[in-house]
Amino acid sequence: MKTKEISRPGKINKPRVNVVTLGCSKNTYDSEVLMGQLKGNLFDVVHESEQVRSDDIIVINTCGFIDNAKQESIDTILQYSELKEQGKVGKVIVTGCLSERYKPELEAEITNVDAYFGTNDLQNLLSTLGANYRHELIGERLLTTPSHFAYFKIAEGCNRPCSFCAIPLMRGKHVTKPIEELVKEAQYLARNGTKELILIAQDLTYYGLDLYGKRNLDDLLRRLSDVNGIEWIRLQYAYPSGFPMEILDVMNERENICKYLDMPLQHISDNMLKSMRRGITRQKTIDLVNAIRDKVPGMAIRTTLITGYPGETEQDFEQMQQWVEETRFDRLGCFTYSHEEKTHAHSLVDDVADQVKQKRADAIMEIQQGISFEKNQEKISQTYKVLIDKKDGGYFVGRTEFDSPEVDNEVLIDAGKHYATVGSFVNVKIDSAEDFDLYGQIVK
Repeated sequence: MKTKEISRPGKINKPRVNVVTLGCSKNTYDSEVLMGQLKGNLFDVVHESEQVRSDDIIVINTCGFIDNAKQESIDTILQYSELKEQGKVGKVIVTGCLSERYKPELEAEITNVDAYFGTNDLQNLLSTLGANYRHELIGERLLTTPSHFAYFKIAEGCNRPCSFCAIPLMRGKHVTKPIEELVKEAQYLARNGTKELILIAQDLTYYGLDLYGKRNLDDLLRRLSDVNGIEWIRLQYAYPSGFPMEILDVMNERENICKYLDMPLQHISDNMLKSMRRGITRQKTIDLVNAIRDKVPGMAIRTTLITGYPGETEQDFEQMQQWVEETRFDRLGCFTYSHEEKTHAHSLVDDVADQVKQKRADAIMEIQQGISFEKNQEKISQTYKVLIDKKDGGYFVGRTEFDSPEVDNEVLIDAGKHYATVGSFVNVKIDSAEDFDLYGQIVK
């Protein structure tokens, strides 16, 4: 990632804080809040600067979700610990999910880290750095994404009992953020040029139950939709069981709410869904997807699936394959099962060989590649509103309302023939398409 310098003008007699972010968009959000607080305390702050200084304080925001993410976090801690040993950085502080979940083990194994903090230790982390938590800065943060879009966390934690997931161990129970606080944050972002809010939480659809006594995502969406300057609102991480259908009415009412839904379904076999403790059956899943598509014509549904969960038979997997072929999701990601300590599924035998897990995941993605190609071919000659994210080589690169950054399709526009401003919306007529990319030209 390119260095993003975020500093306060004027001389500051404090060491620089270099924040390194690993993992998901929720960690990105947490890092941005931390950086906003540090700036408010007159610290010089950079994000993932490769030009380290000998007095730098390195804050590593870790991920502890699955094996690969945990290993990346450990490797990063070791990398900066070694730089500290060599006198190339000043201090190393670790925060986030990995240290929430494995703090005693980390303290015993990597002893030259100056301090370890968990996911809800922001005030203590700031105190260790010599900063005060400033309540007046609630809602203000320093974006590490391009300023025209921002991840927007509406709740923390999760109350779902999914057998394979360690998130509740690291993030705690679901806690809804009040609507007024979120509206204030959205207004702040909009004033500073943000045009797209990407709503995130472990479970968007649980929003409000703990605070308002009812699912309240529809009310939040209406309030955010009214914020001047916000042109797109995108929903990620919706849980299928107990899905609040009323949010689909809001999508139809409001033009600035994208017809896009990220809903991780994980599997379709009843055997797997029951063991995964998903609270939904195969038929209810199929009915829900059909109902969403009927209610919001043109809706783009993104899902994620798991292969190789304990006990997954060839028959279970074949059911998944057939369902993916029949359902024709607009976007899909597939992951191999990771056997996580202290989860309910850890008591099961991890009996699907790693190579079989991967072979099955590859087979699902091959099916999806074909579906994506066919769906993209249908977009040729159509014109779409596109948000320009960046200029890359000879192309301006953007997205339609049906695509989230980094994980979904992109629209490429020949920069030799057209000009666009990063962060602007343009109308693009699609003239060719590949598996996951669209090519087009700007039209009036």
